[in-house]
This record gives sequence, C-alpha cells and structure tokens, in this order.
Amino acid sequence: MFDPRHPTLKKRLAVGDCLGVAWLSLGSAAVAELAARARPDAIVLDEQHGLWERREMEAAIGLVPSEIPVLVRVAENSARAIGTALDAGAEGVIVPLIESAEAAAQALSFSRYPPLGMRSGGGLRPLVDFAGYAAGASSIATLLMIETRAGLAAASAIAATEGLDMVFIGPADLALSLDVAPTQPEHAAACSAIRRASEAAGVPCGIYTGSADAAAARRAEGFRMVVVASDLDLALRGFAKASAGFRAP
Repeated sequence: MFDPRHPTLKKRLAVGDCLGVAWLSLGSAAVAELAARARPDAIVLDEQHGLWERREMEAAIGLVPSEIPVLVRVAENSARAIGTALDAGAEGVIVPLIESAEAAAQALSFSRYPPLGMRSGGGLRPLVDFAGYAAGASSIATLLMIETRAGLAAASAIAATEGLDMVFIGPADLALSLDVAPTQPEHAAACSAIRRASEAAGVPCGIYTGSADAAAARRAEGFRMVVVASDLDLALRGFAKASAGFRAP
C-alpha cells in the first residue's frame, strides 16, 4: 500500500530501472499476497479486464508491503475510476486507450489534487491522515496506455504531456487496431515508434509482455516496465502442465 512518506515507484523510474511486474487479473487478494512474497518490482491489479471488485481491490492493496508499489489498470479514463483506485491506496494508475494529448492531460488531472488537477479528496485510507497523504500525493505515478492506431499517431503529443510518468503499450489492442498480427513487422515497427516518441520526450516506455522470456527480450530493447508473470497465465499453464503430466504414460 502506498506510503506517502516513503514512495518507491517514481524513484525506481527516475534512476532508469526496468521494472518487472506481476499482473493480476483474477480479483483475488490472496493471490496478491502470494505475488508479493515473490518480491516483484511492482504489482498491477487489472480492473479493466480483470475481476476486481472494490472491496477485494482495497484488501489486496492493503496486503502488499509499501516497498512494493501497487498500480491499478483502471477501467476507463474518468475521475471516478482513477480516484477510486488511488483512494484504495494504489501508488499509481495505468489509464487505458489514450488517443490524444487532451485525453492524456485529462487523465493527469484526474490523478492530482487541486490546484494541479481535479481529484476529489476522500477515501478511507487517505483520510486516516489526509494532511500527510496530500503532502505526499505528488509521488503518485500516472501511466498512460497507447494501444490504438489513433494513439500511435498521437504518440509524440501524448508523451509530451507535463507530469506524465510513463507511456505503456498495450500490444494486443494495438494489433487489433492496426489489423495486423503481433508477429508482423508492422506491429514491431509501431511499438518501436511509440518507444522512440516516449524517449524523445524524456519519458520511459513500458509494454505488456506475456512471459518472463518476452519480458527479458523487451528489457533488452530498452523498455522500462515489462510483465514477468500474470496470475491468469500461471494458472492456465500450471493446470495444463499438471493434467498433461498425469495423463502421460
């Protein structure tokens, strides 16, 4: 859970680290607790496509030690979605489907208190010590996802948004939007173009990866946040391996 007195995520990004994160979609606080025992660089709770309900999300965030930052991939670019995730104690948000500089600025505004933004003051955890929380809220990170043809075209403008902490590529949706397979050269070129636009703006770029091997490859390419493991993939592969092993002669 975010400790405004000892933030971790922005510091890691500032020194150039590549963060290997655990991506959790199954909506289980118990799984989040287990993931934290592996000491990933960060944990992402996927609210957009995952099964997270408000109470379980708050429980999961509370179980993760403050030195492991928790981010929430929110369902949409709205004040309610972003505010809810941050009020639950997340150290940052990943906002999907950003396609313009205007949408990027809006997301940043939703994640900041006045006078820098329009985030509403409240939430159980912030109100325990709101003065202390508000004083450290500038350490909250906002990551914006580029994952469409329109977002690709606006990548330089999005990356130039003041206060942005990271551009994060959603490769699956990008492939759908471009109507290409993720293995085709056009897709690789698009991902590289987004990364270069981010780097030109002085902003780190991350990308979703489906395995530890893919994460290592993307790290070598210069991406600064990758997904080392996801609970859904681990469950699918683990059950499949166990069943296949049992059936084998």
